[in-house]
Amino acid sequence: MNKVLLTATVQSHICQFHRPLVKLLHENGYEVHIAARNNLAEKNGLKLDFADKVFDINFARSPFSKNNITAYKQMKKLLSENHYDVIHCNTPMGGMITRLAADRYRKEGTKVFYTAHGFHFYEGAPKKNWVIYYPIEKQMAKKTDKLITITKEDYALASKKFRTNSYHVHGVGVNSKKYELFTEEEKVKTRKELGYGEGEPLLLCVGELLVNKNQKTIIKAMSSIVKRYPDCKLLLAGNGSEEQNLKALASELGLQNNVVFLGYSLILQKYENICDVAVSCSYREGLPLNIMEAMLCKKPVVASVNRGHKELVAQGRTGYLVNPDDAEAFAENIIKLLGDKKLCEQLGENAYDDVQQFTDVSVTEELRKLYEL
Repeated sequence: MNKVLLTATVQSHICQFHRPLVKLLHENGYEVHIAARNNLAEKNGLKLDFADKVFDINFARSPFSKNNITAYKQMKKLLSENHYDVIHCNTPMGGMITRLAADRYRKEGTKVFYTAHGFHFYEGAPKKNWVIYYPIEKQMAKKTDKLITITKEDYALASKKFRTNSYHVHGVGVNSKKYELFTEEEKVKTRKELGYGEGEPLLLCVGELLVNKNQKTIIKAMSSIVKRYPDCKLLLAGNGSEEQNLKALASELGLQNNVVFLGYSLILQKYENICDVAVSCSYREGLPLNIMEAMLCKKPVVASVNRGHKELVAQGRTGYLVNPDDAEAFAENIIKLLGDKKLCEQLGENAYDDVQQFTDVSVTEELRKLYEL
């Protein structure tokens, strides 16, 4: 039986992004192993229960962490004990260490794939990102048989600058069954079930509570939004190191009754269906699933200008893109949408049409071609 090894820095990455690929491989008779650091205890219910074997590897996100030396030794041992037809790695450090460990096996016939879920170097990125990560990725590309990018910007750079075969796929495949549209009756019922009124304006912002995700901007924007819509609720789905700072900001602005911290939610499809507008203020994104999920639920999007958002959100067609630190611009566009139901519906319909190329069904077909299945 053919075997594939999927690697990433953390196991939650595999859980969240690679079910469609594992399903495709299983359907074609492959045995699938996973190698990544076990961080699932932090993720409130995520389970890596769809692979044949799972190995806990001590990868660290920082390129300067000594843990990565241990991870390299663990990977060398794992690869010496197993023969893999394909090693498919993900994330910067997981990808680098895996490719270093796999180099000798590549020479023996193992194919090495790497999916870049958004290079850390891009137009407008900090100079240090180019100094640290660009040389690493350029060298590692030489140890890669297929470099898979999920944004057009990354594909343009990789195909021009890196010595490898570069490909573009439309992300990792948003779950089209999980994020099915609710009927109007189901929306009313779900709002009531979750404690929200039928006409209560709801904004949804999904993502880890981290500095990069920049939820502070949308909290600041709520100060203006509630002047026009006093009962508006901002639902923040996710956990992370910035949680207490964000709660303090909401309290300081007198918004403790308007900003709801949902924590890590396993029912995002319900919140996506009942919200009026999806919001994201992050500084950096690869190709964000949370935006795709909102679009599948026919929601207009107000998001920050960054590489990933620009790939998904068409200005004035499916939503609006504004500066990540411009709270007033966020407020202005959200107020416009909340006050114009027809506009909301039209942008939502457009979003639904545009996101079809990013669904699990579409991406699975792209992956099938990559794996030559």
